Amino acid sequence: MAAGLGTRMKSARPKHLHSLLGRRMVDWALDAVRPLAASPLVVVSSPETREELAADGVEVAVQAEPRGTGDAVAAAREALEGFEGDVLVLPGDSPLVTTEVLQAVVEAQRQNEAAVTLLAVETDRPLPYGRIVRDEAGAVRRIVEERDATDEERAIRELNASFYAFSAPDLWWALDRLDPANAQGELYLTDTVGHLVEAGRTIAVATTKDVDAVHGVNTRVDLAHAASVLRSRVLTAHMLAGVTIADPATTWIEATVELEPDTVVHPYTTLRGRTRVAAGAEVGPHVVADDAEIGPRATVGPFAYLRPGATLAADSKVGAFVEVKNARIGERTKVPHLSYIGDAEIGEDTNIGAGAITANYRPERHAGKQRTVIGRNVHTGSDNVFVAPVEIGDDAWIAAGSTITEDVPPGALAVARARQIVKENYVDGERND
Repeated sequence: MAAGLGTRMKSARPKHLHSLLGRRMVDWALDAVRPLAASPLVVVSSPETREELAADGVEVAVQAEPRGTGDAVAAAREALEGFEGDVLVLPGDSPLVTTEVLQAVVEAQRQNEAAVTLLAVETDRPLPYGRIVRDEAGAVRRIVEERDATDEERAIRELNASFYAFSAPDLWWALDRLDPANAQGELYLTDTVGHLVEAGRTIAVATTKDVDAVHGVNTRVDLAHAASVLRSRVLTAHMLAGVTIADPATTWIEATVELEPDTVVHPYTTLRGRTRVAAGAEVGPHVVADDAEIGPRATVGPFAYLRPGATLAADSKVGAFVEVKNARIGERTKVPHLSYIGDAEIGEDTNIGAGAITANYRPERHAGKQRTVIGRNVHTGSDNVFVAPVEIGDDAWIAAGSTITEDVPPGALAVARARQIVKENYVDGERND
């Protein structure tokens, strides 16, 4: 279910589409479901988010108006027409749920041949979840939402986590009997349990003590908590796979990042998107890499920024206060410090002096951004500007302080700067000129 607008998030963006470690909130829930081979996989959305969710290889059902969780599930009825098996229902704002927790719900449903299996969580935390009400014999009688509960019912510590597995015929039968006679005036999915109990159907419960796994996101505070838990999971998986992360508390690595064994990530590093880091590379401290490729044994940082399209070949170096965008740094090539390398191709064994800039926008000659090509074994001086499009040949030298606007042949020395003038006795003499 991903139709809620999430007003408590105080955002123009629907809650389920907020980002968590490089994925939308609903994507985390979908990733937990997919290993169960659920088919069809239906996402209930609001009209505003239908198109965006439909691009993800799922079937989308639209809840036309926000009339509650029961109405949201009923919106999927057409998409599940003719389906007679078990229907797993989960909220799309629970990005921390795991496949193992969902598998336990499905297995309990099948073992008990139940009309519905509830996922319960037992905790002393004061969570705003519905309470599972049982009779003297311990049988489930109903679920009461917190805002509709009495003080006695609020004291119940067996909480409804809002994850269910229904027998499809029982689900549709119970949904037809819902009414909005409650504090919110909505159709509660939880009320289906009471109807099924009255009909003498079997109600099963699967229990988890993993409170984080069923933690829902309703506010920005919840969002930050979920991000922290997901970050810990991602970092733990990388470390167990052979990656050294010097300080997990200050490191953020999105779920889509690929790290090979024996890479080292130093403190205060953020790796985003489709960034890939090869074996033996060292990244950080204070590095941000976004959709970048870092080759074997390359070093990045400190205080470096790799933007999309940055590619570092084996044994290359991007040092302190260097920004690289849409550029390839060749094998064993070094860009040690204080430089901007954008829309460029640099060959192997080249050294780029401090303060280098590839000026990639030259509208008087070409529309759009242009590329700078620097060959192999090139040595550039400090404070060079390369005004693209320009090509520097292999083995060339560029004098410090030069602004290069024309191609430089292989093996040449290019000097492009004003001639130095020294006026002696300037301080004590006349300054007319």
